[in-house]
Parts: sequence; C-alpha cells; structure tokens
Amino acid sequence: MKKTVANSGCARGFLAISEKTSGLSRRFGATTMTSFAARQTSSMHDEFQQRARELIEAGRYIHGRGWAPATSGNFSARLSDERIAITVSGRHKGELTFDDIMLIDAEGRSLDGKKPSAETLLHTSIYRRYPDVGAVLHPHTPSATLLSRLFRDELVLQDYELLKALPGIDTHEARIVIPIFPNDQNIPRLALKVDEYIERRGDIHGYVIAGHGFYTWGAAVKDALRHVEALEFLFDLEIRLHGVRTS
Repeated sequence: MKKTVANSGCARGFLAISEKTSGLSRRFGATTMTSFAARQTSSMHDEFQQRARELIEAGRYIHGRGWAPATSGNFSARLSDERIAITVSGRHKGELTFDDIMLIDAEGRSLDGKKPSAETLLHTSIYRRYPDVGAVLHPHTPSATLLSRLFRDELVLQDYELLKALPGIDTHEARIVIPIFPNDQNIPRLALKVDEYIERRGDIHGYVIAGHGFYTWGAAVKDALRHVEALEFLFDLEIRLHGVRTS
C-alpha cells in the first residue's frame, strides 16, 4: 500500500512538472513566433525603405537630365514578398520623398490608401511577364517622344557598341527591336497590347508609347537606370541619323 501511495505521489509530481514545462514551452513558442514576426516586419520595412531610396535617387537623376519634366513619368521596384513600391500619382520626380513612394500588390491595388500612377498596370504586367525583373522605369524623354514621329511601329537598333549596356548582349554585332505602341488612355487595353506583342514576338528590352515616353526595366533600379540612359542615347542617335521631318 505504501508503495502504491508513493508511486501515485510521484506520478502527480511528474504531471505537475510536465504541465509547467508545457506552459513554459507554449509561452516560449508564442514569444519566439512574436519575435520572428516582428523581425520579419522590420526586415520588410527596411527593404521598402531601401527600394524607396533608390527610386528617389533615380527620380532626381532622371529629372536632372530633363527626362521627366513636370510630374511626368513613374517608377517602381519589386520587393522580395512580391509587393511593389511605386511612385504616387502626380508627384514631381525630381522632388520625391519617402511619402511619395507607396505600396501596391501584384495586381496594382493600393496597400496603404495612396493613389498609384494611372499607368500602374503597365508596371505589374512587366513584373508578371518577367519574374527576374526588380525595377521598371518610365521616363518621358525628348528622344523617345520625338522618335515616334519618325518611326511608325518599331525602331531597330543595330551594330551599336552601347547595346552591350543591355542584358544578354555582349557584342556590338547585335540587333534589337523597340516596339512603338499608340498612346492610349485605356491602360488595361494598352497593357494587353504590350503583353500580346511579347507573347507573339518574343522578349524585348523596352518599348515606346507614341508621343509619350518609354518603358524599360532591369534586375534592380540601378540596372533599369542604365538601360534608360543607354536607350535614350541610342534614340537620340537615330533621330540625328534620320533627321526630323518638317512636314
């Protein structure tokens, strides 16, 4: 009998210890999960801040070159969780602040109550088409705007050394086509036309919207900015080569 009582007491003691341990484990687990979530949120905030800073710097550079006058143009960068940092509608690109960069989801819906660019779907369609693209830039450069008055449907760039500034090109003996799309205030329709062109003709490095500006992209903001600079230089050469019509 004494042995049974002793065993019963040991069992109760073991259960009490187990319950305490279980309680501590649950509390530790909850604390760990909360801490992990906090670190993850902080990391995503830091990433957004970094992408926003890059877009702000790109805006100052592009505006400084006269490639985004007034409040024209729009810029974006993709985050690792597929959200997109993009310029708020109607903001001056040479005077961007962190408050002028907002978050949207992959479908172009605002995640913070701010109003994105009217051309947001042109950005999201590029991200959807190219998983490796991390930034999309849309300046309103003089050469891109003017060349659509000289060329109807496309511009061929061939045998230029500067083509090597674009991804996948390592020789001047290269030829790329820059499609030119008619300007359209119906952005979903325009985005569909661009996507259908790529589906039909293959990958492109950028495209022009007639009388408007051009889009290009890259793995990161710095890459997209290099492509902006290279393409604008080549557009300018083509305009000089073919001349400006007087009628």
